[in-house]
Amino acid sequence: MLAGIERIDEVEWEVPIGYVPGMRVPGRFFLSEDLSETLEVGAVQQLANVAVLPGIVRYSLAMPDIHSGYGFPIGGVAAFEQETGVISPGGVGYDINCGVRLIATPLTPDDIKNPRALIEALFTTVPTGVGAESEMRISPHDLEEIMVEGVNWAVAAGYGTENDAAHCEEGGKMPNANAAPVSKKACQRGMPQAGTLGSGNHFLEIQAVDAVFDNEAAQTFGLSAGQICFMVHCGSRGLGHQICTDHLRTLESATRRYGIEIPDRQLACAPVHSPEGEAYFGAMAAAANYAWVNRQVITHQVRTVLNRMYGIDYEEMPLVYDVAHNVAKMERHNTDKGRQTLCVHRKGATRAFGPGCPEVPQDYRAVGQPVIIPGSMGSASYVLHGTNTAMEKTFGSTCHGAGRVMSRTKAKKATPGSEVRKDLLKQGIIVRATSDASIAEEAPDAYKESYKVVDVVRRAGLSLPVVRLRPIGVIKG
Repeated sequence: MLAGIERIDEVEWEVPIGYVPGMRVPGRFFLSEDLSETLEVGAVQQLANVAVLPGIVRYSLAMPDIHSGYGFPIGGVAAFEQETGVISPGGVGYDINCGVRLIATPLTPDDIKNPRALIEALFTTVPTGVGAESEMRISPHDLEEIMVEGVNWAVAAGYGTENDAAHCEEGGKMPNANAAPVSKKACQRGMPQAGTLGSGNHFLEIQAVDAVFDNEAAQTFGLSAGQICFMVHCGSRGLGHQICTDHLRTLESATRRYGIEIPDRQLACAPVHSPEGEAYFGAMAAAANYAWVNRQVITHQVRTVLNRMYGIDYEEMPLVYDVAHNVAKMERHNTDKGRQTLCVHRKGATRAFGPGCPEVPQDYRAVGQPVIIPGSMGSASYVLHGTNTAMEKTFGSTCHGAGRVMSRTKAKKATPGSEVRKDLLKQGIIVRATSDASIAEEAPDAYKESYKVVDVVRRAGLSLPVVRLRPIGVIKG
């Protein structure tokens, strides 16, 4: 472990005040001994830098999938007081509301006689890759409604079932979304991309439940051993990226104007309730709503394929849950000052609210919020549930995935995509992508092992495993 870092317990570590000048609170991160070799000096530096920001509450936090990002480390969590704190695009990222959802089905692996045919049908139906465009034709008015109404727009337009919105974080609709501070350029980029998977680490995956760890929670979530599920991982596409780009410029100026001293220009920020801060928050919330619609339309596309190929009714393919892992939200949490509304940034981190929280869907409330943790193409994904420990320690947050250990450039040089494809096929995993290069940069070796990351949050009590899902087929951008 790095010099100057103090051990709290077997998986919790503290970066003390003074690690970098100006820290207002300590940093805390969660990591096991066997993952410590993956810890980047730069990521710890970023974790400490976040602790310098005004109004930060309790700790600057990072999950076991921590790695270097833009401003904040990926895996980072930070909460700020509304009166004295700030909002920062670096704490959300360029892919606003990049998130993941899980769709359950009545199928078993035996029902899928020809998995390659299913993969091809999905690949043909779901637009995939850099610059992919949807067959949907939405008007500027539709786009504005999407940004304000979120999943409700998609359901009303025929792209979902009545229960879908209830099984999305925030009901698939961020309050205070505002289309006014979204630039014309952002809208132009977003107009043709609703219902597209995109590229990079985004995917659509066919999975089978191959282990159940908590029977009661699994039954509550509608999951059982041997069940086929579909996982969707994507975000707000070009619209979200442009919103981040646009508002970073504004907030870089605002940082200087409000006299906020930051150790890294990538931490550009503004007071939460300043005009600049509110404009960014409104536009970010609009992008988050767009991202939920994007995943909802893809869900409809998946259901349409399964209905055509297997005769399954749409209502027999329920949405288990949809979680965001790049977003800032106003949430109520207990602090040293009592119950407060805080601006909680999660950047490569997942909300993990515990049992009894009113924000959790009524039918899941006794168990806690479903937490969906994707693996890499060749490793298992997991469904967990949130805990009261997470509410106490991490503002109701946990990890979001395996976490990269190798850059995309390095991964492409390490193993050709054709070899990765062949190796995965030997394991019974079919991969379909727009190019071998996109497979190479997302090779399993580029990521930490998902079970090790999940084990850390289990040991820390931040979220507890419910089921494990093994990949059968993967579509990559």
